[in-house]
Amino acid sequence: MLNFTFHNPTRILFGQGRIKEINRYIPRQAKVLITYGGGSVKRTGVLDEVKTALDSYDVSEFGGIEPNPTYETLLQGVELARAQDTDFLLAVGGGSVIDGTKFIAAACPHPDDPTEILTSFGRAIKQALPLGTVLTLPASGSEMNAGAVITRRVAGAKLPFANPLLFPVFSVLDPTKTYTLPSGQIGNGVVDTYVHVMEQYLTYPAQAKIQDRFAEGLLLTLIEEGPKALTEPENYDVRANLMWCATLGLNGLIGAGVPQDWATHMVGHELTALYDLDHGKTLACVLPAMLTVRAQDKRLKLLQYAERVWGLATGDEETRIEAAIEKTRTFFEQMQVPTRLSAYGIGTDCIVRVQEQLTAHGMVHLGENHDVTPQLVEKVLELCL
Repeated sequence: MLNFTFHNPTRILFGQGRIKEINRYIPRQAKVLITYGGGSVKRTGVLDEVKTALDSYDVSEFGGIEPNPTYETLLQGVELARAQDTDFLLAVGGGSVIDGTKFIAAACPHPDDPTEILTSFGRAIKQALPLGTVLTLPASGSEMNAGAVITRRVAGAKLPFANPLLFPVFSVLDPTKTYTLPSGQIGNGVVDTYVHVMEQYLTYPAQAKIQDRFAEGLLLTLIEEGPKALTEPENYDVRANLMWCATLGLNGLIGAGVPQDWATHMVGHELTALYDLDHGKTLACVLPAMLTVRAQDKRLKLLQYAERVWGLATGDEETRIEAAIEKTRTFFEQMQVPTRLSAYGIGTDCIVRVQEQLTAHGMVHLGENHDVTPQLVEKVLELCL
């Protein structure tokens, strides 16, 4: 097991009816800016619940944060927060709203050009406004971590950043708030969570048995409960398990003390920035191809994954590895997320475009062994088509 430091200060308020408790964790004199996306939180009544819980606070609102939050839109939020002298942010929505709110939190007190937050991958952040979240779409894990991903429309770039100052103070996880999600968002969310776990689990053995078992438990739960969420949209226990899976998949626990990959995510980010394709859909296309191209480097963990997650314990090694990758693809398809870029109208032109973007962003040595080059990505994308 590798050396690690694990610290996660986010308080989780899990379960039905917990929104009413958020006023316990926001200072009474705080000027609160509520952030949200396209308006579903209004239609479902979640925003009204939040405002009722904060009826004694000085509250303002900033809506319109996109599914792939853009730097350009978020600067408007920064301007509003500064004008209102905001000192606490409350994100109400899914990972995109939370990610965007983290950028606002970092940019408000930032004394220089806020693009530094992105170009430094978060290292330029020296202070940030505190924030809380009310989660309505489990997928990204942003509700319990210090990272975010923002799109710069003018540059055609989707860039990650992270800083310990961006951990939410608290996050409300009420599974009933996910009942009205469209099936497409459910599928994307399950795939996103699954790939988060795989990026931390399916690398090479580090004798981190606890992390491996945690990760395998999350994967098995997603496989068991994901399809049920499509057919039983108001099954509380199904939604509760999927919501907690998404949070545990990227709160630092299963990634502590193990090598991590993230090449699939970086390629997926470029596809999203170039083609405006949902994040979960890009991951569903890229991961099976990435595992196939890199099967030799990941051989030992692929065999472990095949046996422990998919029950593939007989036959030669190559057959088991190929079967495990194919079962992964089939599961994504079962979640109604196509796994070929051609299904989204994306052709061979994407290969050069993604390679150019990765090179421009300095992402030329990706993966746990830093050997995923733009040239290797070409092979991956050929298998994605």
